[in-house]
Amino acid sequence: MPSIPTLVRDAASASADDLDLARRASAGDPQAFRTIMTTHNQALYRIARAVIRNDSEAEDVVQEAYVRAFSHLGSFRGEATLSTWLSRITLNEALGRLRRKKRAAQALRAEDPGIPAQIIPFPGSTSDDDPERTMAQRQILQLVERATDNLPDVYRGAFMARVIEGRSVEETAVLLGIRPETVKTRLHRARLLLHKELEQQIGPVLLDAFPFAGRRCERLTAAVMQRLGFSG
Repeated sequence: MPSIPTLVRDAASASADDLDLARRASAGDPQAFRTIMTTHNQALYRIARAVIRNDSEAEDVVQEAYVRAFSHLGSFRGEATLSTWLSRITLNEALGRLRRKKRAAQALRAEDPGIPAQIIPFPGSTSDDDPERTMAQRQILQLVERATDNLPDVYRGAFMARVIEGRSVEETAVLLGIRPETVKTRLHRARLLLHKELEQQIGPVLLDAFPFAGRRCERLTAAVMQRLGFSG
C-alpha cells in the first residue's frame, strides 16, 4: 500500500489558501474537497497518465490518491505546497499499481511460459468527453502523447512534469525525489529522444496535451465526493 509522503520543505511552502483548504476539508467541508479536486485534477491526471499510460487507469489512480490523501489530511503541515503533496501521493499510487501489474504478469507467465508478454495498446485519445479538443489540434496532440508514451520511464516522468505540466525544476525534483541537476539531465535526454522538428512544431500547444477537463473532471470529482459520503 503506497504510503503518504513526508516531504522535506519545498522550494515553495504551502500558501495560506492551501492551509485553509486543508483545514476546511479536515472539518468535512464538501466545498473544500471540490475546490481541491477541480484545482488539481488535470495536474494529477497527467502524473498518473505518465506512469500508467492508460487513460481510464490514470483516472482510477487519481481517485484512489484523493481518497488516500483526504483520509490523511492531518499529515499535511504546509511544508510543501498542497499541489506537491497531492502529486507525490498520486505518483506513489501510480507506481504501486504499476508494480502490482508487473508482478501479476510475471506470475502469470511463470505459471504458463507459453503466454506471451502483454502488449498494452495505446488508448484512443478521442472521446465524447473531450469536446474541448479541436480537429486541428487532435493529430498533433496524439503525436505528442504517443512520443511521450514511448520515452523510457526514467525520462518520461521528468518530461511530463517539467514540459507538459510546466513545473519548475525544483518542483519536479521534489516530485520525483531526485536532485535538480538530475532533472535537467533527464529532461535534456528526453528532448533528444523526441524528434526535434516535432517538438518545434507542437511547442505552442504542449500545455493542451493530455487534457482532463469538462465532463471528465466533473465525473472524477463526483466519484470521489460519493466515496467520501457526500451526495450531489
